Amino acid sequence: MIELGVNQKLYIDHTTNFGVYLCEEKNLGKRKEECVLLPAKQVPAGSQKGDGVDVFIYKDSQDRLIATTQQPKLTLGELAVLEVVDVTKIGAFLSWGLEKDLLLPFSEQTVKVKPGESYLIGLYVDKSDRLCGTMKVYDFLRTDSSYKKGDTVEGIVFGNNPEYGVFVAVDGKYNAMIPKNEAVKRFHIGDRVKGRVIEVREDGKLNLSIREKGYIQMDIDSAKIMDKLEENNGFLPYHDKSSPEDIRREFGMSKNEFKRAIGRLYKGRRIEITGQGIRSL
Repeated sequence: MIELGVNQKLYIDHTTNFGVYLCEEKNLGKRKEECVLLPAKQVPAGSQKGDGVDVFIYKDSQDRLIATTQQPKLTLGELAVLEVVDVTKIGAFLSWGLEKDLLLPFSEQTVKVKPGESYLIGLYVDKSDRLCGTMKVYDFLRTDSSYKKGDTVEGIVFGNNPEYGVFVAVDGKYNAMIPKNEAVKRFHIGDRVKGRVIEVREDGKLNLSIREKGYIQMDIDSAKIMDKLEENNGFLPYHDKSSPEDIRREFGMSKNEFKRAIGRLYKGRRIEITGQGIRSL
């Protein structure tokens, strides 16, 4: 059976002016309706009747099955980071390695996409039997990674939930989350992130932190505060009574992290803390 959206080896059945027709080996010379066209410009040099050719099957602009020797960036059921090349009345179009761009319907977009931006995309067959992209990738993700607590990982953001946290596809394929209390900065869908595994859950999903281990993070936070003080003539209107929202917006850290950092700076006699804010010494 010739399968839409997958790579497979098919065999040259007959030749036309447009290219060669391919079919499964068992159907050679039997059923022409079971064949699919491989355009002439993609036929390997020296190919003969009966030769096998590795191809990907998709549909042309007239919704006819067609074969290509080009390798797309993803196949059916897989995920890849793809760039938006255009947005039209019927949806967005993505560059995925083939001559015909991949449609991302509006119904499959989790945010409004923009040309030039890249997003994590899954490939599926829609109700009209066409290949389409989707940003609803949760069910595509795997939970069988070999990562352990403490490992450093990289991924791409595919979702946000104010109650739970930020959803990340580690390596573009493993299900992970930055819990709400670890999400110390604002993330957008499509953002690349680097983090540390803080828990491998029973279901195999990963919990991540974008913060360094405590003692390292305190050094980083202290340095950030000193840099901001220098940029603002040695004074900042923030202290341990400031709201968590103001601190997160200004410094990209939680209030507890801020308090620990200014506490270290105060003990090190690098700042003074007043009712109006903090001042460098």
